[in-house]
Amino acid sequence: MSPACRLCSAPLTRTFVDLGMSPPCESYLRPDQLDEPETTYSLHVRICERCLLVQLPAHVAAEEIFTADYAYFSSYSDSWVAHAGRFVEDVAVRLGLGAGSLVVEAASNDGYLLQHAVARGIRVLGVEPCGGVADAARARGVPTESVFLGERTGTDIAERHGPADLVVANNVLAHVPDLLDFARGLRALVADAGTVSLEFPHLLRLIEGRQYDTIYHEHYSYFTLRTAAAALTMAGLTVVDVEELSTHGGSLRVLARPGEHRPSEMVEKVLADERAAGLHTVEGHAGFARDVFEVKAGLLDFLLTAARDGRSVAGYGAPGKGNTLLNHCGVREDLLPFTVDRNPHKHGMHLPGTHIPVYPPERLAEVRPDYILILPWNLRAEIAQQIAYTRKWGARLVVPIPRLEFVR
Repeated sequence: MSPACRLCSAPLTRTFVDLGMSPPCESYLRPDQLDEPETTYSLHVRICERCLLVQLPAHVAAEEIFTADYAYFSSYSDSWVAHAGRFVEDVAVRLGLGAGSLVVEAASNDGYLLQHAVARGIRVLGVEPCGGVADAARARGVPTESVFLGERTGTDIAERHGPADLVVANNVLAHVPDLLDFARGLRALVADAGTVSLEFPHLLRLIEGRQYDTIYHEHYSYFTLRTAAAALTMAGLTVVDVEELSTHGGSLRVLARPGEHRPSEMVEKVLADERAAGLHTVEGHAGFARDVFEVKAGLLDFLLTAARDGRSVAGYGAPGKGNTLLNHCGVREDLLPFTVDRNPHKHGMHLPGTHIPVYPPERLAEVRPDYILILPWNLRAEIAQQIAYTRKWGARLVVPIPRLEFVR
C-alpha cells in the first residue's frame, strides 16, 4: 500500500529520488556500539501528484530523533549565529518590537537566535523538545519549554504567556511529520495582528545545486514556496512576503500573517521562478537521480585516486548531510580515516553507518592531511577561514557538491 501525502492525503506513487537505505543521520555511535547492529531506513523520496509536495515517509518518529541525546547545537556555527542576529535586528525595526513584545521561536535549539532578542530587552520564549539543547538555551538566559509544537501545545503556551507578536520557525518546517498540526500550532501561538517568520531550504535550489545530501530522515518534507504556502493556508496563515537567502545552499524566508492579505511582488516573483523551472508540474521534478549519480561518481573518483596515489584525506564536520552523502557513496575509513568537528558532543563518537571517527579540529594539525573534505559545504567560506592554518603544510580543501571542487 502506498504511503499517503502529509499535506493532501493523496497516495504517493511517484518517485523523486531513491537513495537506498541509511541509518538516522544524527545517530552517532559510541566506540562500544560499533559491533552492534544498526537500524537503517529507506531514503525513498516521493512527490505527490496532486499537491506536488516532495516528501519522505515518517519512517522514524520525531520523538525518536529529537531526544535528550540529540547532538545538533546551532551556536557552533558562527555565521549562523550572526545570520540570526541580523534577522532579529531587522525584524525588530520592521515590526516595532520592544519591551512590551513577545517573540516565540519554535525549535529554538540552544538559544542561538532568541539570545539576540533578550539582549534588546524583548520578552522571549523558546519551544525546544530536545532536553540537552534546551538546557543550553536556558543557560544563556533564554526561557525555554521542552515540548513539540502542535495545535494543542501552541494553544496552551499562548494561554499561559499570551499571543506572540512574532513567531519564528527556522529550519524546522521540514522536520515535522504532522505538517498541518505544526502549522496550526504556529497559528495558535501568533496574535491576530502578529507575524510568523519561517526559513527553510528551497527545493528549487536543492535541485539546481544537486544538494541531495540534505535528504535524510529528519527532513520529512522538501518545500517550494507553493507547497509551503499551501500548508500555511490550511492553518489560516497567508504568505505576505518572501526573501531569498544564501543559507543552507539557498533558502527562503517567508513571512505570513493570520487572515487574508495581498502578497508582495516578491512572492509572485519566486512563484514565477518555480514555475519557470518546472516545479509547478510533476514532470518538472524529473531527472534529479542523474545529478545524484554525478555527485557520487565525482566524490568516489577523487577518494579512490587519492588512496592509490598515497595521498591522505580527512573530513571536516560531522553534519547530518555528510552522513547521507557518505552512506550513499559507501565511503568508509579506508577512504576517509576520520573527520573533525567543533561540537564537543561529537568528539570520540563515530558516524552512523560508516563508523568514521570524529575528533576535535586540532587533529588536523597533528595528522596534516593532504586533502580536507568539507562535509558542511554550505559553510565552506566560514570553515576555510577557521582552518586557514592548514595552508602551512599545503593542504587542499575539497567540497563535494554541487560537483567536486578544490577550494584551494
